[in-house]
Amino acid sequence: MSNHFETKAIHNQLNKTENKENSSPLYLTSSFVFDDAEEMRATFAEEKEGFIYSRFSNPNSFEFIQKMCALEGTEDGMATASGMAAVFASFMALMKSGDHLLCCASVFGSTHNIISKYLPKYGIEHSYFDVNKPETWESFFKPNTKMVYIETPTNPGVDIIDLEFLGKLCKKHNVIFNVDNCFATPYLQQPLKYGADIIIHSATKYIDGQGRVLGGCALGKKELIKEIYLFIRNTGASLSPFNAWVLSKSLETLAVRMDRHCDNAFVLAKALEKNEEIEFIKYPFLESHPQHAVAKKQMSKGGGIVTFELKGGPDSNRDERGRKFLDALQLCTLTANLGDTKTIATHPASTTHSRLSEEERLEVGITPGLIRISAGLEHHEDIVNDVVGAIEKSR
Repeated sequence: MSNHFETKAIHNQLNKTENKENSSPLYLTSSFVFDDAEEMRATFAEEKEGFIYSRFSNPNSFEFIQKMCALEGTEDGMATASGMAAVFASFMALMKSGDHLLCCASVFGSTHNIISKYLPKYGIEHSYFDVNKPETWESFFKPNTKMVYIETPTNPGVDIIDLEFLGKLCKKHNVIFNVDNCFATPYLQQPLKYGADIIIHSATKYIDGQGRVLGGCALGKKELIKEIYLFIRNTGASLSPFNAWVLSKSLETLAVRMDRHCDNAFVLAKALEKNEEIEFIKYPFLESHPQHAVAKKQMSKGGGIVTFELKGGPDSNRDERGRKFLDALQLCTLTANLGDTKTIATHPASTTHSRLSEEERLEVGITPGLIRISAGLEHHEDIVNDVVGAIEKSR
């Protein structure tokens, strides 16, 4: 088997059945049968490999995970019903009452809610650190710190965290390093190279890439994934066979799609950087990005997400101008998803991060008029013309 990313994404698949299919079949079954009582006993006892029940494992989810592990370079993995199921499982399976979670302050809204609202109910403490002040990160470690959880690039601010620097801190303090790699995908960035123990994906985004199905996964060291597997097996947040089949097929085009997403996002970012109506713009591969050097070190391209804020209108109300901008878009779609073939525009303060307080949003750079653009696969000129045209109409 080739070591090239694209080849691994295409050719890692289930063994062919007697029908000699070229594309893996769907296994739409809730359970699997055994030849005799001894085989059933041995399989349940994990003395013999085999499929038992689709809540535990299924050939389609097995193939999906085998591909993801090959692309990220991890030992093992577990597929989940959604990205948030993977996040929650990684917390609950690997931490207990009295432990401390250290997290970057710039994090997806639902993840923030789990950490701040639900983990305290189980006696798990948490602290947030500023992604822009790496000199302070080590001061947040405590004797009971069990895990560090981060996103890079972050959602929605596309801040970049130095994986190598933080990975060394985690190793020094002997804590689990848990990285959400959703925005970058394994095509642009492999956190394992920098010491990550767990890698999380919302496969709903770029892994699917066409806005069709929900899915997620946790990948990493075998002994850690074993605990996550048992948690998912017992709580039922498993990936459906159909969604697993879709996601596995989607991986075959991930590389070519990400190339186009990144190229379109970079063209859009450079065009907006020159626009006088932009208050600020952030894209990891723009030299103006605060962590540009770090992004170039650990990512092969800048990703498909661009964020910016428009200057205020006549009354300096940036929030109102942001809403006018969204309403003026013709090509871009308005939805909370990202990583689709279609270019998507979102207003994080009123959607994905609306459950955070205004103070919490401002602390992580989510200003009232912040716009997040997920560059799609359309022609780059059409994307730029739609966004620039909407900016002009929002004045």
